[in-house]
Order: sequence, then structure tokens, then C-alpha cells
Amino acid sequence: MSSHVYLLRHGQTEWSESGRHTGLSDIPLTDEGVQQARRAGAVLARLRGTDRPAALVLSSPRERAWRTAELAGLEAERTEELAEWHYGDFEGLTTPQIRETVPGWTVWTHPIPGGEARDDVRVRAEGVVTRARQALAGGDVVLVGHGHFSRVLIAAWLGLPPHDGVHFGLDPAGLAVLGDERGDPQVRRLNVPAWEVDVD
Repeated sequence: MSSHVYLLRHGQTEWSESGRHTGLSDIPLTDEGVQQARRAGAVLARLRGTDRPAALVLSSPRERAWRTAELAGLEAERTEELAEWHYGDFEGLTTPQIRETVPGWTVWTHPIPGGEARDDVRVRAEGVVTRARQALAGGDVVLVGHGHFSRVLIAAWLGLPPHDGVHFGLDPAGLAVLGDERGDPQVRRLNVPAWEVDVD
């Protein structure tokens, strides 16, 4: 059976629920986010279909991510490589708030004052993809992180530029599965929801 890369976005936070851009801020999971993370662990186990430990499990060092990993039953190495896009001056703001001063703004198309450039995010994502591909020889890879950066990761897996991440949805505690078909990179599953199973 071939190995795959599993992307798990952190569970709900107050900021993710209200649409506020959350980069460096360490916002904890809501009670619903905690339940989502537990359910995501069960969904991940079902998707993997094996009790064999993953070859590599990485998490962003932000609390919302590593706590999601922990609640999902994962022992993850924390790394800044998986940190969310740094939103600079737009940290904590919603897109409508940002558009009051920058009409038409999106994270995919416009600069972020004081934040991380798309090319820098791309370099980080490509580094994670390289590390994941190397680890796949030993089994599955699980990456626990954030919404925007995980979507850039999917684009990087497919060899696409970072702005193409806009085409891949990933809700809180959603899972994506990346693989290959005869050497061609493939998205095997996208945004598998955490509400598919019940937990005690």
C-alpha cells in the first residue's frame, strides 16, 4: 500500500470563526474546536486504515495546531516550517476590514505590509514538501497546521504557484490527502470534515 501525506488544519478558534486573520497570534481552540480535533483524529485513523505509526508527524508551534495534534492522538514535532502565513499589519483583521483601506484585497493577490511575501511562503511550503517526500519512503506523513499555509502546501505539492492555493478549501479540522498517481502529484481527498464520526 502506498504512503500518503495527510494535512490536518487546526480546530475552530474564536478568530477562525469570525474570519480574523490569525498568523503569529496564539489563539486557543474553542470548546467546539476541541471536539473537532478529537473527531479529526478518528477520521484520520479511518482514512489511513492502519495502526502503523506515521513516518513523520509535524505540527505548527502555535497552540491551536499542536493542541489539535495532541487531541487527535498524534505525537508531533513542532516546527516553524508549518506556521501560518505571517499577516503583519493585517493580523487580527477580517478581509472586509482590510478592504476598507485596500479595495479588492486578498491574501492571494495583494502585498501584506509588515508580513510575509507570497514567495517566502512558497519557499517554506516547498521545503515542507521536500521533507515530506523524503519521509514517504518510510510510511505516511501527517502535517498539522493552518488554513492558508496548508492551501499553499497543496499548491506546492502539485507544482503550482502559491496564489493557486485559493482553489483548495480547508475548513477548521478538515483533512486533505496528497499522493501520486504513477509519479504525478495528486490531491486524493480534500477538506474531509471532522464531523464524519462521533467521539465520546
